[in-house]
Amino acid sequence: MNKERKQTKISDLGEFGLIDRLTKKIELKNRSTIKGVGDDAAVLDYGSKCVVFSTDLLTEGVHFNLMYVPLKHLGYKAVVVNLSDIYAMNARPKQITVNLALSNKFSVEAVEELYSGIYLACENYGIDLVGGDTTSSLTGLTISVSVLGEANTEDLVYRSGAQPGDWLCVSGDLGGAYMGLQLLERENEVFKVNQSMKPQLQGYDYILERQLKPEPRADIVEVFEKLKMKPTAMIDISDGLSSEILHLCKNSKVGCRLNEGKVPMDSQTKDMAEELHINPLVAALNGGEDYELLFTLSPNDFDKIKNDPDFTVIGEIVDAGKGVNLITTGGSEVPLQAQGWKHLG
Repeated sequence: MNKERKQTKISDLGEFGLIDRLTKKIELKNRSTIKGVGDDAAVLDYGSKCVVFSTDLLTEGVHFNLMYVPLKHLGYKAVVVNLSDIYAMNARPKQITVNLALSNKFSVEAVEELYSGIYLACENYGIDLVGGDTTSSLTGLTISVSVLGEANTEDLVYRSGAQPGDWLCVSGDLGGAYMGLQLLERENEVFKVNQSMKPQLQGYDYILERQLKPEPRADIVEVFEKLKMKPTAMIDISDGLSSEILHLCKNSKVGCRLNEGKVPMDSQTKDMAEELHINPLVAALNGGEDYELLFTLSPNDFDKIKNDPDFTVIGEIVDAGKGVNLITTGGSEVPLQAQGWKHLG
């Protein structure tokens, strides 16, 4: 009798471990495929410019809760999180397709409300909706958005270009989206107990918007072009700062020293973290969904951004042998770990 083959739980590998396992045998067969799996987007060469492609999937009960996420906001967010992947390649998004799986609890008017957010994102970012598909679902709502962008070959930025001596930089501030989510979750739990209780959301508009209506950093890509500069490596912050730093360092085969005291956070993020007894640094490192850009920069280009308040130097790239470490405000050196939300945990 044959012994039953041992089965591995998906949760044992996690999202990125599963992707590595499923894609390790891929061999690119077409000369038009410049970059496949392993970056924010794939890169295809079909002529004068490269086509940049990315896709994402949002599932009800896993990625969003319709108890507190308005359908219009959800439609908007489903588009812009995909655009962020294209901007992270230093490219420009041009077209999207939208695929929906819907259960019978959704009315036509509800789907129209969802699409009003999709159309608003397309209008705000100059994107064409060029196709998609719909089907039925037994478990609520699933949204899949694919995005096509373009870039000149010489303008593209990958995760793999960081060099020892480069500065590690980030746009905007971090942790706000996570703290906005914690606030919404808290008020939702209160509502379950007492439906006459009004949500206590006053004074936290910024972190709520960071969670419900994020914006990709198209403006940062425009700044790079205006200043005639190009990051050596770049990635968007969707799964938390620590996770993205580790991805960038792995792809570039380098190490990093991240300064705890340099990680930028908004005052509302800190206030909400204090109210909920959460270390705000944990929110910034592991919260995710900020959709800021993390990039490395040659010291030769530092003078071009040093006076821009939207950029913060948070660390430096070092040799791989020195590891990827967090330098605490007390001067201790701690190995950086990705402890953020796991899609398949």
